[in-house]
Amino acid sequence: MDITLDRYNLRGYVGEKDYNDLLPDVENAHNHLENRTGKGSEFTGWLDLPSRMEDKFLDELESLGAEVRASSDCLVSIGIGGSYVGIHASLEFLISEQKLPVYFAGHNLSSGYLYHLLEELKDKDITVVVISKSGTTTEPALAFRIVKKFMEGKYPPKELKKRIICITDPERGALRASARKEGYRTFPINADVGGRFSILTPAGLVPLAVAGIDIKGLIRGARIAQKCCSKMNLDTNIAYQYAAARFILHCRGKDIEVLSTFYQRLALVEEWWKQLFGESEGKDGKGLFPTSLSFTTDLHSMGQLIQEGQRNMFETFLLVDKPGQELIIPEDKDDLDNFNCVAGKDLDYVNKQACKATAMAHYEGGVPNMTITIPCFDAHCLGQLYYFFEKAVAIKGYLLGVNPFDQPGVEAYKRKMFEFLGRRKDKDV
Repeated sequence: MDITLDRYNLRGYVGEKDYNDLLPDVENAHNHLENRTGKGSEFTGWLDLPSRMEDKFLDELESLGAEVRASSDCLVSIGIGGSYVGIHASLEFLISEQKLPVYFAGHNLSSGYLYHLLEELKDKDITVVVISKSGTTTEPALAFRIVKKFMEGKYPPKELKKRIICITDPERGALRASARKEGYRTFPINADVGGRFSILTPAGLVPLAVAGIDIKGLIRGARIAQKCCSKMNLDTNIAYQYAAARFILHCRGKDIEVLSTFYQRLALVEEWWKQLFGESEGKDGKGLFPTSLSFTTDLHSMGQLIQEGQRNMFETFLLVDKPGQELIIPEDKDDLDNFNCVAGKDLDYVNKQACKATAMAHYEGGVPNMTITIPCFDAHCLGQLYYFFEKAVAIKGYLLGVNPFDQPGVEAYKRKMFEFLGRRKDKDV
């Protein structure tokens, strides 16, 4: 696998004896996951999804993408949670590949946001992808109502039918019923894959294919990670090393994990990571609090707290070896800022020295840290990264003794909100 994990700055906090002591528990978690005998095993379809994904299906999605791009100025992707953040993260990470602008709706309830989006779309030909298993999730359901009415004012019924794509339950639910009635094109949501693990399913692949992203490269990368991360070897399986280190640090009072990057194109991947780890671990009174920072910007705001605040956190740096764009720093004859020392060097050289210095300073300040590095910004690397994190959080969840594949707590606010709205119980359709 092309991803690397550097654990040097865990020394003094996590040692080889700790890994050896934890090995039987890791083996137990591995066996439950691979044999599908652990908690939530009915939602482990993501585990071998990359190897099960047929190239013929990817060809179909690429053809769909070319068709949509030929008739549309942009795509509107409607979804929330796992049906939103992974797509947005992938587009930001692979921005140089994108062939069609993508706008997002249904990931908040801001009337101002949606109003201004529709204003921007007035003179554009659009295609909509709506992603919802049930079709009754509040944010995407209401956004789809509003966007569909907007589109009905732009297109006749026959044309409208071609411009709406639904990704939903294959048999039932409000969105499936609507698609069946109106004749919208549909793709199924995998019943055995939860939303936060769905970026490599049609829920993620359809909008990415429409945008022109290299979905085959994404899946190829995930296949490599699947193969490498399936082996029960704590010496070589970096997903298990990461999971084990997080568990050991958590047991020793480190309750917060800060995922920090020095690359803006990774900022939304951090958001995806937060949902994946927060929803998977945070239950039964357990779980690390996952948060993220974008350096060097946040060094000028949160750097003080990390350096000298409570020692209840550890840090994981997410870096890229070769970002791909070279920007040489010019020499200045007056050198009033004293930076001729880096004249002639790529700006990324300075960025990497800032990262090295930050990791060292935080470690010396009592914040253990490790570094995940990917080679470059391409779909192959992103596919590996997604699968790496998915495998790591599943193992960590089992080490904690929780079901890493459910999220019962998210229903609490929904029940309260539906009471306030006077909303009746969903129909079985």
